[in-house]
Amino acid sequence: MANLSVKKGDNVMVITGKDKGKVGKVLKVNTDTNRLYVEGVNIVSRSKKPRNAQDQGGIIKREGTIDVSNVMHVCSSCGAVVRVKHELKDVNGKMKSVRVCPKCNASLDEKKASAKKAAKKAAKKKSEKSEDKKD
Repeated sequence: MANLSVKKGDNVMVITGKDKGKVGKVLKVNTDTNRLYVEGVNIVSRSKKPRNAQDQGGIIKREGTIDVSNVMHVCSSCGAVVRVKHELKDVNGKMKSVRVCPKCNASLDEKKASAKKAAKKAAKKKSEKSEDKKD
């Protein structure tokens, strides 16, 4: 099993091939073959034959695999295309290897809260402040 620097859900940019320069989200990673699926990159066409009366045939377009060496990570905080740097950090009393952007030293493993959750938290804090002012 290979130790890859790219994980599912990361934003990557293709650096070689016919889709060079495209940016997409990693949909699936196959560690056995060092290949991954990137959203909107390496679109392949497959023909599908209808097997019964209700089944619809035609040409189906979907993402194909590309090699891990053909992509580079896009940092979510600084927006730069970077190689991934690994650092040992203390997380909950244990030393863990964390992926870090070498340009801005931001952690690439931390998941950022979605916009809906962030808005919900802000609204909750605002309502709590208004209740405190009333009292």
